[in-house]
Amino acid sequence: QVQLVESGGGLVQPGGSLRLSCAASGSIFSNYYMAWYRQAPGKQRDLVAAITSGGTTNYADSVKGRFTISRDNAKSTLYLHMNNLKPEDTAVYYCYARYLSPYYWGQGTQVTVSA
Repeated sequence: QVQLVESGGGLVQPGGSLRLSCAASGSIFSNYYMAWYRQAPGKQRDLVAAITSGGTTNYADSVKGRFTISRDNAKSTLYLHMNNLKPEDTAVYYCYARYLSPYYWGQGTQVTVSA
């Protein structure tokens, strides 16, 4: 069983930056495939960025060059550094963890990009 707690969301102006964090507990964090998803009102939940246990990353085309996913295994924490934020980045951002079959979601953190 893994517990995931996101933090770092908020209101930011277009062009601004935020850093999201996801603190994990309950299992061996370094073994897990980790990802960030987001869901805007009335839309499906989509993958934003992912990082494997070995550190390989991939990104949605819409965030490439602006967002960076990273992990600190010693702190059991996943990060999402978001730069040059746009209004279309507004969504609830969810942390996701998977090891073999079981997978887990955090409760989400709201990111609002608005002037």
